[in-house]
Amino acid sequence: MSGSDNPRPFKRRRDADGDDRDWEIRFFEGIVENSPSYVDALINLGNLYTTRGDFVKGLEVDRRLVVLRPDDQIVHYNLACSLSLVGDLEGAFHAVKKAVELGYTDYGYMLKDDDLANVRSDPRFCEFIESMTKPI
Repeated sequence: MSGSDNPRPFKRRRDADGDDRDWEIRFFEGIVENSPSYVDALINLGNLYTTRGDFVKGLEVDRRLVVLRPDDQIVHYNLACSLSLVGDLEGAFHAVKKAVELGYTDYGYMLKDDDLANVRSDPRFCEFIESMTKPI
């Protein structure tokens, strides 16, 4: 993904209707148990955890993905989302900066992404985004 010009993160939507995803989670947990470095399975598992509202488990998966793909802007963006969702504004801010450093440039999306709502309350976030979007 890091080769794309401006990719969107693999979005983690939370189901409002209480959709039961337990069987999918068990499926991907089984794959990850047998292949702990299987990135695609981890991405799906993290998405499912977050969709279910289990933000701590989603964060654990994102931390694993950052180790497996340290230069992937989307992985760092999703880490920022997970950190924001659990209220770690300091960590979320640094993960956003890292995602941008690695090439993430969809600042408009960052400003409306529900998962980043908490970190957007941090004045440093707004200043950072403003500095990145200012014409030179």
